[in-house]
Amino acid sequence: MPGDFMTSAEKGERYARLFRKAGAFLAKGNIARAVEVFKEGQSLAAGLGDHKMADRFADEIARAEKSSDPQE
Repeated sequence: MPGDFMTSAEKGERYARLFRKAGAFLAKGNIARAVEVFKEGQSLAAGLGDHKMADRFADEIARAEKSSDPQE
């Protein structure tokens, strides 16, 4: 069925689009929205069985959440 299979290039395009979108939110200081986009990417990657990419999204989530913590 169409849509059930994605080529590596298609997956890469979707991941890149999500990273760019999250980056735009980060640049605007909208950490919460960036984290939502990273979680969307993590879910997509996990659903596609791409655990390495899901881990990368998880790392970005942790990094974004850490950057939103007030410095002591």
